[in-house]
Amino acid sequence: MKDLSLQTPDWIILFGYFIVLLAIGVWASSKSKKGSNKFLAGHSLKWHHIGFSMWGTNVGPSMLIASASAGFTTGIVSGNYAWYAFVFIALLAFVFAPRYLGENITTLPEFMGKRFGQSTRNMLAWYTIVTILISWLALTLFAGGILIRQVFGIPMWMSAFILLAISAFFTMLGGLKAVAYTNVYQMVLLIFVSATLTVVGIYTLGGSSFTGGITKLADPDIIPSDYWNLFQPNSDKDFPWLPILLGYPISGLWFWCTDQSMVQPVLAAKNLNEGQRGANFTGWLKILDVAIYIIPGIVCFALWKTGFFGDATIEADNAYMTLVSNLFPVGMVGLVMAVLTAALVSTIGSALNALSTVFTMDIYVKNIRPNASQQEIVRTGHIVTVVGALVSIVITIAVDNIKGMDLFNVFQSVLSFIAPPMAAVFVMGVFWRRCTTLAANVTLTFGTIFSIGSGILYLWVIPGAAETIHFMMLSFYIFVILIISMVIVSLTDKASAERPAMAVIREKPSLGVRVGWIALAIVMIGLYVFFN
Repeated sequence: MKDLSLQTPDWIILFGYFIVLLAIGVWASSKSKKGSNKFLAGHSLKWHHIGFSMWGTNVGPSMLIASASAGFTTGIVSGNYAWYAFVFIALLAFVFAPRYLGENITTLPEFMGKRFGQSTRNMLAWYTIVTILISWLALTLFAGGILIRQVFGIPMWMSAFILLAISAFFTMLGGLKAVAYTNVYQMVLLIFVSATLTVVGIYTLGGSSFTGGITKLADPDIIPSDYWNLFQPNSDKDFPWLPILLGYPISGLWFWCTDQSMVQPVLAAKNLNEGQRGANFTGWLKILDVAIYIIPGIVCFALWKTGFFGDATIEADNAYMTLVSNLFPVGMVGLVMAVLTAALVSTIGSALNALSTVFTMDIYVKNIRPNASQQEIVRTGHIVTVVGALVSIVITIAVDNIKGMDLFNVFQSVLSFIAPPMAAVFVMGVFWRRCTTLAANVTLTFGTIFSIGSGILYLWVIPGAAETIHFMMLSFYIFVILIISMVIVSLTDKASAERPAMAVIREKPSLGVRVGWIALAIVMIGLYVFFN
């Protein structure tokens, strides 16, 4: 891979990116009404803000680099994680959002508190805080810190501090509105740069011909035909179809429907119609994941197979940056760094906002100072943002000091063991009125111990476990066990009583919402048929 050191034009572009980002953040903050709820942007977000914010929160440099790596080694099969998600984004839009907005909640622990009581709310609040600190902040900072350390040659703690300082600034400046407005700018930039890289790569592969590049990508002598299959046989080690079909829904339900960082833009929607349209827009944006994240890895593989890189050995993890260094001129490299920074700032900013929201509203206001003024609430949110940033730096440094472990691959597995308890509690809480507080609390405590304990045994203790059963299939089995246990506990809980139904917005989806979702479903089914 060529040297990626930045030249003067690259620095100018990178500096210009931050100037525009700052201007948008200040402008968005000025539009916030005085006294409005900054955590939910005064319930003012429209569909494009929601869509870009959800997609931007989902995007990170680790995802971008890992997706290109997966494309290089296995083709588009990892696109299931992006395209299968539309089912669960639809669940958010039509099942969960009407209930969340109907109860007029600020946080998801608050929603479960209304369903099961204060004890459940407290458990979920701390569960959410720990999850955000580890999965959203520390590991995202670690991924971004590696890239920034490679390019700029600065220590990990300094990389993490710079990224957090930028993200925290916008979070404290204008709350969710500033984060949402800057996300639109950053995600448009990301789409432009990654799409340009894909097009230039195909054009180069075809010998200065885009159609020639497409022809070579379709040539089985260059790209194995199974690279274009979304469904792989169950004998496939990494992406067997049955575990993906049954196991991914557990992670998908938790991630898209019950995670505060992901759902908060929908909670801030101007109304249900905007929330449903925003979720639909997220589904359309997820289609781009394959085109601008995975296909660059396949293009890099094709260029390598056809001798474009000479005798150089290409590592899969370097596929994306290899294309950048070989295909982009001076100046565009600076734009790529701006894009990677944009992905980081977007994810970290959303996570910091979710962290401050949950702590302030579910712990400080609910348990410590119920009569807090709006000014106190905002000040507490700022303090939590700073403290959360500092704690995440400490965790990031600790992660950086762990040696001999493929953290990115392990992280994907770990998510499958975090998801089952949360997914089970929300599913039963929403769909079964007979489910009791005891059942929810037992699942959040002992169920979490069982699920994460199973993951520890699977990943580190039992030799050969990964070869015996796929981690997504194990996640599915754990989820089923937790559901059965919740039914048994609820039916045997003599102190229980069926709780009254929670508020639900029952308005009929608008014509635009229905057309948008029907069109998305048709396109997604068509893509699955075409790529099999």
